[in-house]
Amino acid sequence: MKTFADKVIGFNKQLNYKGSLPAGIQIMNPFRESKDVSKLSGEFYRKYYSDEQPRHIILGINPGRFGAGITGVPFTDPKRLVEKCGIPYSGKMAHEPSSVFIYEMIDAFGGPEKFYSLFYINSICPLGFTAAKPGSKTVVNYNYYDNAQLTEAVYPFIVKSVKQQIKLGVYTHACICFGTGKNENFLRKLNDREKLFNEIIALEHPRFIMQYKSKSKDLYIDKYLSAFQRIATFQKNIQSV
Repeated sequence: MKTFADKVIGFNKQLNYKGSLPAGIQIMNPFRESKDVSKLSGEFYRKYYSDEQPRHIILGINPGRFGAGITGVPFTDPKRLVEKCGIPYSGKMAHEPSSVFIYEMIDAFGGPEKFYSLFYINSICPLGFTAAKPGSKTVVNYNYYDNAQLTEAVYPFIVKSVKQQIKLGVYTHACICFGTGKNENFLRKLNDREKLFNEIIALEHPRFIMQYKSKSKDLYIDKYLSAFQRIATFQKNIQSV
């Protein structure tokens, strides 16, 4: 029987967006653009998900260039991959503020092994986007909701991808959403249409916290931990009935 790790690795391997995109926006598919990403993410998932246990799902926005775009693991930049997960990485080191917050929260939860034994993190759109800054050649991250035409174009891909991730073996009584603005609004509307989860629990996005609320970071970590403990306890109680 396939492990949760086998299923996630298979899901990542088959990711391929074939639709059109608005002018100036490019798809970012690290699993097809870099052999290193497939190797690194494979090592991560085999380390923490080589079992047949279901997980609670957490959905972010879409991968960024300096986190999952390099490691293939959502909210895990190369530095955290090495220092917190113990997975060797020989490429150029990169830093993503969201990853800093997530791993401080994971440490407070009890460490990567405990956290990943219960939770699986990915994104509403599992592939990322980039675009050039207006009047510049500098490439920046782009979100699926930043452009209405983009949102419409990738909507079928998003729906298919979320449903595929549910089939990996995730509980559907609740889904944690990283982002209390546009990401939450989109996911709630999608869930109203598709009836995927019984409940959506939205938390402020790690990037927002690090950029605008860093002085209150510990309060947000506590808020995250409270939400995670609530869902894990709820599911445990259901299973014991």
